Amino acid sequence: MKKIVKPLLISIFTLGGLVFLGFKLSPYPSVWIIRYAFNQEAVRVNKELDKHVPEGIRTLSNIPYDENDPDALLDAYFHPDSVQAKGTLPVIVWTHGGGLISGDKTQLSNYCKILASKGFLTVSIDYTIAPEAKYPTPIQQLNKALAFISSHPEKFHADTAFFVLAGDSGGSMISAAAANVITSSSYAQLIKVNPGLQAHQLKGLLLYCGIYETDNLNTEGTFGSFLQTVMWAYFDTKDISNHAYAKTASVTNYLTKSFPPTFISAGNHDPLLPQSKLLTERLSALDVSVDTLFFPNNQEPPLGHEYQFTLDKSGKLALDRSIKFLKTISDQNSKLKQPEMHTVKSP
Repeated sequence: MKKIVKPLLISIFTLGGLVFLGFKLSPYPSVWIIRYAFNQEAVRVNKELDKHVPEGIRTLSNIPYDENDPDALLDAYFHPDSVQAKGTLPVIVWTHGGGLISGDKTQLSNYCKILASKGFLTVSIDYTIAPEAKYPTPIQQLNKALAFISSHPEKFHADTAFFVLAGDSGGSMISAAAANVITSSSYAQLIKVNPGLQAHQLKGLLLYCGIYETDNLNTEGTFGSFLQTVMWAYFDTKDISNHAYAKTASVTNYLTKSFPPTFISAGNHDPLLPQSKLLTERLSALDVSVDTLFFPNNQEPPLGHEYQFTLDKSGKLALDRSIKFLKTISDQNSKLKQPEMHTVKSP
């Protein structure tokens, strides 16, 4: 027995030492733990939405949007009745969350189907998560997906004059950056990403619970440690405070008046709530149209990160407000399309 136990203890302590060393030398040990937990929770939340999904939604699965990239796949959802009524559908492209280090498009399938039932073509994309890919790869991939949809409208019944970018958590960060790439040529050049749409095609954004400034992240406590892991994985450096290129990810520092109308929300108990409020302030200062859904500090029950995917009272309110925002910008777009009416006086 002693001959067996001693080598076993040595192996355990050696493994423990290697894991501890791994946390010091690489983000991977933490990433693997976080990724497993996040994916488990995302699958559970998506499953809970089963009962809210209307019948008749059509799904187009695993469509490659870049033949040279094995991660570049998208799923699209629409209702045939909407296509029959409208011909082409306004497009919502949702980029999934997961802290930039976890998640995939299927974890949004039911929420995308719910949105599609409201008369939209809803697209969920996969992108390469970190540390397997670094900034700005997901932003490049999103723009390639947009270009693919825009150039193949017949495949999706897509109205290529009406795109909305949407995202949650890390997906909001990616979507906001992509919107800035599309509407600001100087930002596109700065982060070296080609826009996938022309600015006039992008009509708005839906942003939930995102990160929009990386300059002054609170890295204290458990959530702060998580943010440190994410930044290390995404930017390939343990300390981004003096990393000039990483700082370009702080989209709040590069906004312009051309940024599209934006809906922003986060729960009152979300550690990232200050990020959403900062983005709101910066856009408002530029006179960009902003609609928000924030809650009182004493909201009960407290609403945490990604509250919108639980369709209780608050989640339903968020969905309703999102649809209202989308219909508002759709109505505004329709008015802009209408030809001017000139009164012709009789001779």
